[in-house]
Amino acid sequence: MIDLPKANKEFIKYVKEFDDTNWKIKGKQRHSIRVENISKLIAEDLKLNQEEIDLAMLIGLLHDIGRFEQEKQYHTFNDLKSFDHGDYGAELLKKLIRNFISIDKYDKVIFEAVRNHNKLRIDENLNEQERLFAKLVRDADKLDIMDETINLFYKETRDLVNESDISEYTLNFVRNHQPVITPKDVEISRLDGVVRTIAFVFDLNYNKSFQILKEQNYINRIIDKFDYKNEHAKKCIEEVRKIANEHVDEKLKDS
Repeated sequence: MIDLPKANKEFIKYVKEFDDTNWKIKGKQRHSIRVENISKLIAEDLKLNQEEIDLAMLIGLLHDIGRFEQEKQYHTFNDLKSFDHGDYGAELLKKLIRNFISIDKYDKVIFEAVRNHNKLRIDENLNEQERLFAKLVRDADKLDIMDETINLFYKETRDLVNESDISEYTLNFVRNHQPVITPKDVEISRLDGVVRTIAFVFDLNYNKSFQILKEQNYINRIIDKFDYKNEHAKKCIEEVRKIANEHVDEKLKDS
């Protein structure tokens, strides 16, 4: 049995070990709880049994547990400038997991889902159950990040996006219906970063995820958040809007 109320209490207790005046720490705590709830919606739509739904929610709650130590040590959530928070979180949970769940039958599923949630591609060596929960938490995480993108831009950041342009490098991923890869040696603009978030739509797995995306109108709301000053950017962002929305519609049509 998975005791979710206890797991949530333990999670809040763990977060309190960090600086609770730090808005990044508090924001990541709220993000984790939202991903827990989105994971429930996807799991229910997949008609998983109650224990599997609880497991999905637990993984959603714990998926970013590596972020808190990352912020404490490096004062950043940028994995390229610190450590891979998925890998770190999975290793951390190997020490802490009994705080959150009393049984050990799902340990590897949890570890692998946390380890894979932020990777470009899911490890091909996962078994069917591990792959299901990894895909599920990846979807829930991406949906909440898209929601955060709408809500968390301050005026200074919006101004930087408004003045920037979209690179052909980023556009080519969107045109090929692929999530955007940004290696260390590729410099991206603020607007490229926004487009990278929109391109999450090309890495969603489940029908419920596309339904939520459509119902919440995330693509259009993200794009309409900004007042593009660059004429090339205006043209390109409309291309991104069209490709992304058509992709979502096609996925929902086929479901």
